[in-house]
Amino acid sequence: MKTPGRRLYSPWWRCAAAAVAGALPMLAFPGPSLWWFAFVALVPWILLVRTAPTGRRALYDGWCGGFGFMLAVHHWLLPNLHVFTFVIAALLGALWAPWGWLVRRFLGGVPSPRRIAAALLVLPSGWLAVELVRSWQGLGGPWGMLGASQWQVGPALRLASVGGVWLLSLLLVAVNVAVAVLVSVRASRTPALAALLATAAATTAASVWSPRPHGEGEARVAVVQPGVVPGPGPRFDREEDLTRRLAGQDPDLIVWGESSVGYDLGSRPDLAERVAALSRETGAPILVNVDARRSDRPGIYKSSVLIGPDGPTGDRYDKMRLVPFGEYVPLRSLFGWATSVGEAAAEDRRRGTEQVVMDAGDGLRIGPMVCFESAFPDISRSLARGGADVLVAQSATSTFQQSWAPAQHASLAALRAAESGRPMVHATLTGVSAVYGPEGRRIGPPLGTDASATQVYEVPLAGGLTPYARLGAWPAQAAVLVLLVLVLVEGGRSVRRPRRSAPEQTGPPARTVRESPARPWR
Repeated sequence: MKTPGRRLYSPWWRCAAAAVAGALPMLAFPGPSLWWFAFVALVPWILLVRTAPTGRRALYDGWCGGFGFMLAVHHWLLPNLHVFTFVIAALLGALWAPWGWLVRRFLGGVPSPRRIAAALLVLPSGWLAVELVRSWQGLGGPWGMLGASQWQVGPALRLASVGGVWLLSLLLVAVNVAVAVLVSVRASRTPALAALLATAAATTAASVWSPRPHGEGEARVAVVQPGVVPGPGPRFDREEDLTRRLAGQDPDLIVWGESSVGYDLGSRPDLAERVAALSRETGAPILVNVDARRSDRPGIYKSSVLIGPDGPTGDRYDKMRLVPFGEYVPLRSLFGWATSVGEAAAEDRRRGTEQVVMDAGDGLRIGPMVCFESAFPDISRSLARGGADVLVAQSATSTFQQSWAPAQHASLAALRAAESGRPMVHATLTGVSAVYGPEGRRIGPPLGTDASATQVYEVPLAGGLTPYARLGAWPAQAAVLVLLVLVLVEGGRSVRRPRRSAPEQTGPPARTVRESPARPWR
């Protein structure tokens, strides 16, 4: 019978252990929301990979851990994508294979203080490079970035205003590396502890001295959440009934969720007039979301449309970043079979071409996003720079109603608000709907997945731009620079390293039993 220590020498046992270790960070995200666990969640994975007997084995350990991470963070997709969830997790998990190699390269064996110092810089940079690559919309987008686990931690949100979620991920991985060294390398505990103290001091200083958004009044924003109502007709009726209840409450803006209107308003002017009548009755423009085949151009679009007392204002935003294997199938000729095993769209939605900042009246400018787009830091940053006073995400997560997805999705709004210094409204059809101020703090009560209601929020407005809004994803750019320097240094060493020459023969070649010269290189 194999002992636990011997099992880790088995490739299959190592793969299983790496997958489990890679899955642990999911506990830091909603629903568990154990945000503090993110500071040590990577330690078991790092400790395993550093013991890899070869660099090739470390690559596999990194891949298996990445598979476990992606599967755990996206496990709520299983009822819809079924086996394809495992395929996606395996493909994207391969992004962590080079990170596994780096862990062994810098922490394997008994690392010197110099190697540990390098590891504290290189390993967080390697992790951030993975997050940068998988943030590409075609690979599924940046859902489950490690830094996003800190959405409810005030000091972390202040750091997000400086370097975005990228800076939070970078610091979390650095802390995990330092803790792993403290646990496993007794001779190097002093530099690891010094690194932890230096990180704590630097992050505290950045958090304390980071500029705060300066207030510029308030806006009353109402969210209409109809709840689970089957069919576009009954859903519209429910939204209409709920919106009428806002009469007399003086909202400045009313927001409906994603796919709140299931018909093209150009071909259904009666529906546009019903919404315009609601705008007249409540005294506020209404931002709806149309999910339908358009009458003015071919294809199906998801569009945010602002409707005032006289009807549509002309402001319209067409969703630009679509959910792969949800709203479209990448390389449909190759992966079209996904529609038969899950709930991928039978017909691809069409993409918009540009972001839009809408004038909601009385000087209030809003920047709409649709669902999945709230996961992308660059979209909210661009809207803030474009003059938006309030960021608005219209979402629908009813497909994943009983999972962790609605809470995870709502939590992203806190980060986008803190990064941009703009309040953000996350309005959904079925919950969780929530509103966050310009510093990322939640305002008022959220509407949970069991609610069919309206809620009016006093949303503080802010001016100016945060350092992140000005500079963008500079931590990710710095991480790429660190890795490029590493490649140059390692390449230079390999060039300077002298080649080992074969030993000179001082006598006749050895003979085998068949009287042929021995070939020692075989």
